[in-house]
Amino acid sequence: MPSKPPDAESEAERLNRNFDDILQELRVSQNGTQILFAFLLTVPFSNGYSKVTDFQQGFYFAALLLSALSAALLIAPAVMHRVLFRKHHKKDLVYAASRVALGGQVLLTFAVAASVFLVADYLYGHALAAATALFVMAWTSVWFFGVPLYIRAKHHDREPATSST
Repeated sequence: MPSKPPDAESEAERLNRNFDDILQELRVSQNGTQILFAFLLTVPFSNGYSKVTDFQQGFYFAALLLSALSAALLIAPAVMHRVLFRKHHKKDLVYAASRVALGGQVLLTFAVAASVFLVADYLYGHALAAATALFVMAWTSVWFFGVPLYIRAKHHDREPATSST
């Protein structure tokens, strides 16, 4: 069945489509975040962990917390939907889920950079670790946020007052 153009959708259809889009997007991020979190959970139980410095232990714990918080935010829209199911709050749900998902992506960016810092610091020391983590943070931020915000700004003057996505 062909889908309707966005301008032919009712508000309820648009909200349902928008929420479905959010959930589909989150399926990608959730997997990566959960894998990172699971890996970080195993680190203290590995043989080499006894060789890390207090500084590295602190950074490890920060990376673990960031990945846990990211996972929680990226899972939250599905739970929010279940809590609000059939309560007729889809507009509020879509708005909140979108913000929560972006927050989860931001925390994921920090969690990945912190994890890269931890490994690089263990292998090569603080200076290279900081440079590598900052590069990863910048690289990820450009693709996650910079490019879409650039496209959004570029087309801002051509968008209708209410957007369908």
